Amino acid sequence: MTQAFDYDLLIIGAGVGGHGAALHAVACGLKTAIVEGGVMGGTCVNRGCIPSKALLAASGKVRELRDAHHLKALGIQVVGDVSFDRAGIAAHADMVVTKQRDGLTGSLKRIGVDVIQGWGRVLADQKVGVTQPDGSEKIVTAKDVIIATGSTPFVPPGCTIDHTTVFTSDDAVRLETLPQWIAIIGSGYIGLEFADIYSALGSEITMIEGLDQLMPTFDPDIAKLAQRTLIAPRDIETKTGLLAMKVTPGNPVVIELADAKTKEIVETLEVDACLIATGRVPVTKELALENLGVELQRGYVPVGDYLNVVKNGQPIAHLWAIGDATGKLMLAHTASAQGVAVVETICGRPRTIDYNCIPAAAFTHPEVSFVGLTEPQAKAKGEAEGFAVNSVRTYFKGNAKAIAEGETDGMAKVIFRPDNGQLLGVHIFGLHAADLIQEAANAMGQKTPVQELAFSVHTHPTLCEVLDEAFKRAAGAGAGH
Repeated sequence: MTQAFDYDLLIIGAGVGGHGAALHAVACGLKTAIVEGGVMGGTCVNRGCIPSKALLAASGKVRELRDAHHLKALGIQVVGDVSFDRAGIAAHADMVVTKQRDGLTGSLKRIGVDVIQGWGRVLADQKVGVTQPDGSEKIVTAKDVIIATGSTPFVPPGCTIDHTTVFTSDDAVRLETLPQWIAIIGSGYIGLEFADIYSALGSEITMIEGLDQLMPTFDPDIAKLAQRTLIAPRDIETKTGLLAMKVTPGNPVVIELADAKTKEIVETLEVDACLIATGRVPVTKELALENLGVELQRGYVPVGDYLNVVKNGQPIAHLWAIGDATGKLMLAHTASAQGVAVVETICGRPRTIDYNCIPAAAFTHPEVSFVGLTEPQAKAKGEAEGFAVNSVRTYFKGNAKAIAEGETDGMAKVIFRPDNGQLLGVHIFGLHAADLIQEAANAMGQKTPVQELAFSVHTHPTLCEVLDEAFKRAAGAGAGH
């Protein structure tokens, strides 16, 4: 390390991305510090992935134990009502969060990463100012600086948050109340997961989606099947093509719904609570990047292929950005991968990220997962680039493990090029879909054609044979082209 700098690497933000970068940086011999203005662990650990999965696990058990028809088919009978304690479920989620956060903080301490409490902003090249909790200013210099400030829930104009009757996922993960009737605005991952939690615990739900169909970012075939299982049989009313123009907290919460095309108010809802699940926006305004002449793009930090921060189309040396702040793919594991890639580049081993090979999942019951392109996206790409696109489907209802579990709702869909067997996208809805997708993501990352995947050996009987069958079908379907 050059003596002119306090650190080799300074990371602004101690979420999953910043943590992953710090661990790898120390492993690569870099003297490293992290600046954190909030709670260690960022969104994922404190207000996102971790607490929501704990709530999904607990509420899923309630749903399972109350499904007398399913249990009877397995020869099991639950005598009496299945009860739960809301505060106990909330405490379980809080315990998991605390354990994860302590583990993250402890791992940084063990490897000698300095943690600087306060809000960081970029003052100049290789210089960061930190406003500490007592209001004092600390100047820190580093050879390289990584911005990893994450994101926060997006609240549309007209929606007023009181954190009690109208709230975002940041509040919902605490499960402080169980509304009798809750409106959920948005049918993406967050909306679907909380619909799963609230419906399992007895709430009535109205799901509102501004676009013409539910689950608009998912592959259409998967979305259709998922709705049949996750929404139709449950106490969930759906409204599509409607925008929540105004949401007023209170008892009741008043929601004014407008036609998405005309913007005219067509309906007013009165509910007990409202969850705003309309996506996330980057936390970047306080970074003071204007000091370097960097212009944010819709709030996101502009970056190049190697995640250098970009000014007027040119990368700025020694300044990097990762995670939700870049808007590339707003997932915790993406941020972590980006952090590792930046450290590799800093160390003279340039590494980029193939976002098309990063899997994602909604942890509903059953789960939804995917990697790569949807079928409409793949066909559009094929038309533009002059190649054919094919797809095959296999179903959980024929899988021995799924039958044994009594969980046969589900499908795997493989989208590929019949000319060379390249995987373009894989989508799964069904039991443990979030785990199953990794095999497909790895295959895509390694560019393994379906003709090769068809010969891979899968454990029997397992759910992963759903993909085994799909790869074999895809290889057969491509043979005639």
